[in-house]
Amino acid sequence: MAALCRAAVASLCAPRTLPSALAAVRASSAGAQYQHILVGKKGEKENVGFIQLNRTKALNALCDALMRELGQALDEFENDPAVGAIVLTGSEKAFAAGADIKEMESKTFQECYAGNFLSHWNRVATAKKPVIAAVNGYALGGGCELAMMCDIIYAGDKAQFGQPEILLGTIPGAGGTQRLTRAVGKSLAMEMVLTGDRISAQEAKANGLVSKVYPASQVVDEAIRCGEKIASNSKLITAMAKEAVNGAFELTLAEGNRLEKHLFHATFSTIDRKEGMSAFVAKRKANFTDQ
Repeated sequence: MAALCRAAVASLCAPRTLPSALAAVRASSAGAQYQHILVGKKGEKENVGFIQLNRTKALNALCDALMRELGQALDEFENDPAVGAIVLTGSEKAFAAGADIKEMESKTFQECYAGNFLSHWNRVATAKKPVIAAVNGYALGGGCELAMMCDIIYAGDKAQFGQPEILLGTIPGAGGTQRLTRAVGKSLAMEMVLTGDRISAQEAKANGLVSKVYPASQVVDEAIRCGEKIASNSKLITAMAKEAVNGAFELTLAEGNRLEKHLFHATFSTIDRKEGMSAFVAKRKANFTDQ
């Protein structure tokens, strides 16, 4: 939730050249209705929604306006039948260095509690369509929490993950203590939360936080390729599969197995299940219609 401390921000390197995928979205997003994000579609069939955080001077610090725009973009992609997956990224320098401390500095307990501060920041985690985070540079505090709200995390080889809120006299407030512990286990999560120390992309992969690590210039394109693979399947069945996997983090094993069985049985009421199995038997490519 918290941003990288001011001393660290001052020492960050200059921005690097955006990958081709990001540059394309920047060029095609002129005049869009968003101020803090860039939005477009990627992939050969334009079936992958693409969102790039665009507060580069602030290292993509997560202000409230940005998070509301992110929710709006997700709503649009959720309602777009052509989109089967969504990629979320930042810049090569920073996925997101944290929440905007200037917005939070003067808030009181009464304001936070009465207004349920940060409650709407969970929108990414509630998306029905799969969301893939393509993380380069810093994913700290709220940036790390935002990445963990996604379903899949791909990291550039120079990416860094951390929850440094303790250094600012607070704790993670957008799921950091919960999702990080589920991803990497109690010991490492406790160490990161209590010390504010960061881990590298390689450490994140070794501990289960990210699934793949690529060179910084390739991670966005690889995330889009993953999105295209997902989007080629039935969107209806994909949503069921996502619900089943997410259940593993919230239910007991017995309850999770019951959920899985229920959703598995439900697939037999769909046209796409019949089409997928018929195509397999006939040794042809399935033509899913999301029904």
